[in-house]
Order: sequence, then C-alpha cells, then structure tokens
Amino acid sequence: MNARFRFSRLREFTLAFPVILFLIGAPAPSLTKNTQPDLNVQRERGRAILKILKEDLKKYYYDPNFRGIDIEARFRAAEGKIKEAESVGHIFGAIAQAFFDLNDSHTFFLPPRGETRVAFGLQLQAVGDKVYIVAVKPESDAERKGVKAGDQVLSVSGFKPSREVLWKLLNIFYTLRPQPGLNLVLQSPDGGRRQLEVEASFKQGNLTVDLGRLEYLDRPREVEDEDRYNPQRCVEAGDNLLVWKAPNFIAPREELEEIMSNVRKREALILDLRGNRGGYAETLEWFTGYFFDKKIKIADLKGRKKMAPTISVPHSGRVFKGKLVVLVDSMSASAAEIFARVVQLEKRGLVIGDRTAGAVMQSRMYGHRLEAGKTVFFGANIAGADVIMADGKSLEGVGVTPDELLLPSADDLSAKRDPLLSRAAALVGVELPPDKAGAMFPIQWYK
Repeated sequence: MNARFRFSRLREFTLAFPVILFLIGAPAPSLTKNTQPDLNVQRERGRAILKILKEDLKKYYYDPNFRGIDIEARFRAAEGKIKEAESVGHIFGAIAQAFFDLNDSHTFFLPPRGETRVAFGLQLQAVGDKVYIVAVKPESDAERKGVKAGDQVLSVSGFKPSREVLWKLLNIFYTLRPQPGLNLVLQSPDGGRRQLEVEASFKQGNLTVDLGRLEYLDRPREVEDEDRYNPQRCVEAGDNLLVWKAPNFIAPREELEEIMSNVRKREALILDLRGNRGGYAETLEWFTGYFFDKKIKIADLKGRKKMAPTISVPHSGRVFKGKLVVLVDSMSASAAEIFARVVQLEKRGLVIGDRTAGAVMQSRMYGHRLEAGKTVFFGANIAGADVIMADGKSLEGVGVTPDELLLPSADDLSAKRDPLLSRAAALVGVELPPDKAGAMFPIQWYK
C-alpha cells in the first residue's frame, strides 16, 4: 500500500549519532505493570521486518550509493542489536538506526504502533538556535506544573535540545520509545531557571508495545501534535489584506479553490506557512499556479532514473497578482520550503521569519504486513529523489533563508504577541500591532 509521492516532512532526522544510539539502545522504561510480550517472538519479527525494509531501501532509495554509507554493514549491525534486544523499543531502535545513518529527512522507519498514544501536553519548537515551549495544553500535567509558553528548554530528560536535535528527540520520546514523563530544565523569560517532571498522559488501551499491534499506514505519522487542531484559516485585516494560515499542502482542492477565490479579491496576501510540514507534490504544483501568470519550473528531481521536472502551470484567469508576503519558521518544511524558495527565486514576493527546516526530498511511503501469528503492519518512508531548485541547489539540510530574518522573543511567546505577522502587515501598508496579530489565530485543541 503505497502513498503518492509527496514533499512532506513526516519526521526530520539530523541528530548526532551518539545521542540517538544511547536513547534507542537503552532498555525501555516501564509504562505500566504489564510485562513486555515474548521477546523471542518479537526479535524474530524484528529481523523479518528489517530484511523486508532493507530490500525496499536498496530498491527505491534515490542514491544507489546511499550517500556513501555501507548499507549492508549497517543492517548487519542492526540485526546484531535485535538479537541482543531487551525490549520492543530496543528492537524498534535498532531498525530505526539503520535508517538514521543516512541522515535523510525523508527516509525513516515506520514502526508498528500500539493502540495507546502518549502526550505530554506541551509543544517544543526551535526559534533560531534555541528551543522554546510554544504551546501548553489546558488542564494537562504540564500546565499544572507551571510550564508556560515562552519558557526556553535547556534540557529534556538529560539532553540539550537544539534545532538539529529536537525533532529526533521527539520522535524517540513519542514513537520509538514512548516515555512515561519528561524531565525538563526551563528558563523563564525573566531568566529564572527551574527543573520539573512532566507526566505523560495516555489514551486508549494497553500500554505494552507489541509488534503485533496494528495501525494503518495510509495516515501521515508526524511528530506528536499534542491534539492541536490546525485547519486552514483566513482572517481579513482591513479591506484589502487577507491573512491565510495554511498548516499543510494536503487540503482538498475544493477548499483551497474557495480560499483562492477570496484571495483574488484582495490587493495583498500574507501566506502564513509557519508550522506547515508540507504535502503532496501535485498539490504544490497546482497551488503554485495561482501565483504566477506563466509556466515555471519549480524544481528538477534527481533520482536513480531520469525524472521529469516539477512544473507549475498558471490557472488562466484565476491568478492572484497582488502583493505577497510568505511567513516561515523552523517547522516550515518540504512543500512549504519549496514554495517559499520559488517565491524568492522568481521575485514574486517577500519571505520573512526564521530559517526553514531543510527537510526537502520527494518521498513515498512503502507499507507492508507480516503474517506471524498476528498481522503486523509496518513500513518505511523512502526518498525517491532529491529536489534541485532553479538555482541548481538543494534545500535538504540547508533550508530557506528568509529575505528578512525575524524571530519572536521569549517575552513575545509568553505574551502571545506576533511581531512577525505585524511586520508582514506593515510591509503591505497595514497597521497591525503585535498583540492583535497574536490573537488572530488562537491555538485550537481537540478535546
């Protein structure tokens, strides 16, 4: 069961290897009093999964030289670790490490997942080179313990987070090795430091991880969103400016067409791609056609075989010709990064904010089932092509540097001010104070 090609950062992996080896190599913490399933059975399943995914990687990965990595040696090492595994988490970690070694944002293991989901009631994000708490879920343990937006995160369970490390740490804590809690060292905007334990909450069923548990692979597996609800949202700011917060490039075309019909009535658009993790390649091509009155090459694709470039064709009579400002941050990834870079290269508008994620490959999800007493669903996301922009450069590992670098401060995050949106409005001639800008798109939570 294979998904369509997409520019979508499901997870970003750029962590120093000694840290990841320590985290995924240690025995899994006990989340309940339940015992782990029979490890002999789990090890055998793990080896079977590893063998299947190695063949997928060898067959589908865009670079036949695997970025200079000895794939056979890495997978032999993974098999050895599986034989010595002391937990299912260790098995997952051994398989994941074989993919991590490629240091490729779009190539990673999709493990079988249990029915239970872990949540910590907070969201962390890189702002510049620092990591902050940017949202805290109401009535969570994090809120009860006094965690607040604007707190700088100095340590997470003994590890110093950074822009490069953060997403891999979260992937481990939420997916590969779910944690019963996080030990946080925080610094408040006034400089005070404190250390606290945030307990995880769990939803639905047995907490024992079992490779026999099922989960469909046709749903994106993004790093934990902590129940945040992120629909497409638009707000008018004056008579001639529309602010569009676009969280992804996977929305139905009918919905995007309706929004664009409203956009065309305005003289200016602020397209907020902060937190946008990407979406389908064909959606990006189609969407880009609303902003250019000529056919343009978005990017070339570099894979094992010759591939057609990604092309955008204008929507005749429906192209938006007004002023355009694009907002980005460290979580803007893949399709969002590509669109922002096209805007820069074609001099169509201004891009402001933080440097983007640098997670830009074209990939496909490969799903499998293993019949071994229980039906086991698992898979891998594998990069099938590197994306080379019109300037001949790849964004992978680099990201998009905004035309104007502008970051919120800890005080801004704490007070829910949005200086970036305020600045974007000023660039198109609209006065929008940071506090009012920060109130335009309040965080929405699922119950």
